[in-house]
Amino acid sequence: MDKYGIQINKTSRNTVLFMTNIGTTRSSVAFLIDVLHKIAGDLEQEQEEFGRSERKLFEKRVNSLTRDLPPLPDFSHFHESFSPGASAGTKEGHLRKAFFLAYEDENCEYIEIDDQKLEQAITDGQEIVSASFVIPYPPGFPILVPGQVISTDILTFMKKLDVKEIHGYQPELGLQVFTDDALQYASGTP
Repeated sequence: MDKYGIQINKTSRNTVLFMTNIGTTRSSVAFLIDVLHKIAGDLEQEQEEFGRSERKLFEKRVNSLTRDLPPLPDFSHFHESFSPGASAGTKEGHLRKAFFLAYEDENCEYIEIDDQKLEQAITDGQEIVSASFVIPYPPGFPILVPGQVISTDILTFMKKLDVKEIHGYQPELGLQVFTDDALQYASGTP
């Protein structure tokens, strides 16, 4: 940005996002392509000057950015309190009901993802239910939605993420989840 005067919208560990709009000219796009070509050339020249050890470190870093990525977890399921179709075997749920239930602080608590008790509870079959959307950027789509049961695959993915921007997750507090009382209330059980 400083060297070439190009505005970058977002970056991640292995992506850069440039935005264009209706006012973007062909010359602006040509300039961007030219700059990217120059940067690629500079990187290739720098790489040619690497010694054997530096090349090995470089290849390891490239592999971690391009191939050694955590697999995206599948949607688990909605908790029965938010899933009218659970008995019929469908995965549909009342996202709105869960979303607004989380508005009341007393219905929620926070659990740190590194807490061994959380992993053990999930392994033992206890259903821990997300009270918020959790959206890492990238990839930029929810891996958890309100009312969704947290699976071990989702927990593993969260632990392997190395991005700083995760909407709906506060590292100081942990994941926002529903309390048992809130889930009983949502299911209509006193």
